[in-house]
Amino acid sequence: MILSRNVGRSLAAPVTLWLLAAFAMPLGVVMLLSLHEYSEIFGPLLRPPSLAQFQLVLGDGFYLGVLLETLLLAGGVTLVSVLLGYPLALWLVSVPTKWRSLAFMVILIPLLTNVVVRSLGIVLLLSPDGILNNIFGLVGIGPFRNMLYNHFAVMIALAQVFMPFVVLALYDTLQGTNPRVKEAAESLGASPSMVFWTVRFPMALPGLRAGIIIVFLMASTAYVSATILGGGRVQTTGLLVYREAIVNLNFPTAAALTLVMTLASLGFSGLVIFAFKFLMPWMNTARNSGRPNATLPAVPPVLMRTQEILGPVIYWILLAAAIGLLLMPLYLVVVQSFNDVPQASSARFRGFTLKWYEIVLSNGNYTDAFLNSVKLAVAATVIALALSIPAAFALSRFRFPGLPLLAVFWALPLSLPGVAIGVGMLKLLSIFIILPPFLGLLAVHVVLVIPFCISLLVASVHQLDRSQEEAAASLGANGAVRFFRIILPGLAPGLAAASIMAFLSSFGEVTVTGFLTTARMTTLPVRIYADATFALEPTVHAVSALTMIVTLIALAVLNKIFRVDRLYAR
Repeated sequence: MILSRNVGRSLAAPVTLWLLAAFAMPLGVVMLLSLHEYSEIFGPLLRPPSLAQFQLVLGDGFYLGVLLETLLLAGGVTLVSVLLGYPLALWLVSVPTKWRSLAFMVILIPLLTNVVVRSLGIVLLLSPDGILNNIFGLVGIGPFRNMLYNHFAVMIALAQVFMPFVVLALYDTLQGTNPRVKEAAESLGASPSMVFWTVRFPMALPGLRAGIIIVFLMASTAYVSATILGGGRVQTTGLLVYREAIVNLNFPTAAALTLVMTLASLGFSGLVIFAFKFLMPWMNTARNSGRPNATLPAVPPVLMRTQEILGPVIYWILLAAAIGLLLMPLYLVVVQSFNDVPQASSARFRGFTLKWYEIVLSNGNYTDAFLNSVKLAVAATVIALALSIPAAFALSRFRFPGLPLLAVFWALPLSLPGVAIGVGMLKLLSIFIILPPFLGLLAVHVVLVIPFCISLLVASVHQLDRSQEEAAASLGANGAVRFFRIILPGLAPGLAAASIMAFLSSFGEVTVTGFLTTARMTTLPVRIYADATFALEPTVHAVSALTMIVTLIALAVLNKIFRVDRLYAR
């Protein structure tokens, strides 16, 4: 038993040490910076603690206003994501098995496409001469010329970015529900509305809770979409943190803003967890009896009757809106890349041209940025896999004190604001100037993709046939032989899936990368972001279309190796 525990600890050590150095340390730096009394770029990191920065942030009406604006915006994004994501998750579960991998493409292609690309598509969707206004014109409504560069545009863009997380969280819960429960309710005479409120909706609540928390945490620190679609009129905390850290080099204020926003978001998460305890009473244990309390909150009869009449219509409207919001912006970006217009924001098609692709392919800056992104993504993928394989075995085959806490720690990069990691790592690189920027970017990218790799590889380790390993051991095969001859081939599908997901996630990352790039070390997503912010030519659409082609090819290869719908199967 002691030997087994030591082996498990040894397998868990590499990924833990990496996250301590590249994740926990930057967060610690952010905490120390927030306690600096004033900004001193070349000053020491350890100074006498002061609450001056928190007093500035919490005592200034401007900062408080932006904080409230961010929280309300994140709440609106979460609401839209849930309203559109829930019907999409129900549809995903109902799709026949043979078509489900294609249905998953609808979710994964936008999810793995760069956030800048998707934001550019929203610009084309909401522009005065865009497709949405053209549709409104067909029914005699509009045109609406003020849909861009406001909170509505930013909210729609962020909902398009984060809705897939709600869908996947709900799918994970819904596809694990026993269909006999629904059949039993129907056999007892329950109407479709009653089945929904007493079976399907309650069963989906754990996934809904996870989706709400994830989307709110991510939306509350987003700044890329706010920059592109806000037009300077929408201020968010993430945008202020970026400006304070990158433009003003005021790390203490940026750190204090980051921590205040993080605490506010975590406070919201706590409220969500508390509210869902009320909605899921069967998950609670009665204090005295020790038996589950399975009393469901009553559903008003008027809501039941309304759903019976309007439910199917609302479902199909929301489903069409969700699929349209996910795919239409990407389609518009591709069309715009062939559009002979002088400005990128002009959505009306004027004529076919390939000149934007010619400019992109002949522009050395784009080529260099692409190569930087490929090198970074490949290196991050290789290191993340090397760290995640032993971690997956530690989770699957060993039990030792502290393992559950380590598992939570390994998943933290998904739930804490990326801007916090960016600010902390930026300060570390400014202190250890001997380190190349590429190493800082690589360390952060590995942190960001590790949770995906571990979750995918754990499922693959569970599926390994241990009897083959035992048979090989009985025939004298040592550990190395068993690993390379039996374990590694058995992990091949999971490794392929984790590799492609990690590569695409790293290749398209821009939120944290934007803090750490330099003039000589710019990635393609950051270059697209810069061009989308300052340039007007549709070359940005051409390079965005090329990145989508890379994503499509990678997903097609992944689906051949390992059906993408099985990546999220229980």
